[in-house]
Amino acid sequence: MLVVTSNDIPGYEVLAVYGEVFGVTVRARNVGAGFTASFRSIGGGEIPEMTTLLLQSRNEAMGRMIYQAQQRGANAITAMRFDNGEIAGRWTEICAYGTAVWVAPVSDAAKQQYEALVAAGRMPHQQQYATNISEYGPPPSH
Repeated sequence: MLVVTSNDIPGYEVLAVYGEVFGVTVRARNVGAGFTASFRSIGGGEIPEMTTLLLQSRNEAMGRMIYQAQQRGANAITAMRFDNGEIAGRWTEICAYGTAVWVAPVSDAAKQQYEALVAAGRMPHQQQYATNISEYGPPPSH
């Protein structure tokens, strides 16, 4: 699945549009991470517990969006974006959305990339886009 933030994919031709796809997750931070993060915020700087939570949430939303596009028969997503918001001041909602499309490679470089994609089953960086609902659970294996 090719996922891009642009409206088109250089070297590819869009042959069909399957419509908007999205993936959503709502997360609450756990008490331990929230407690540790509160202390870290006093001194300033990065809060690794919250960074990890956000990365997991984005990856989960991406995984769900990609799955929805696959269910529609797409092989790419264009115009991908993230949106987020708070619910009742206690939970964070993360949404990944884009347009599911079917693309065909037309340039030589795109043909090579597409052949590698098909052989691998996914883009190398997409290994992490799997649902993992627990901060403490094992890392996704798919």
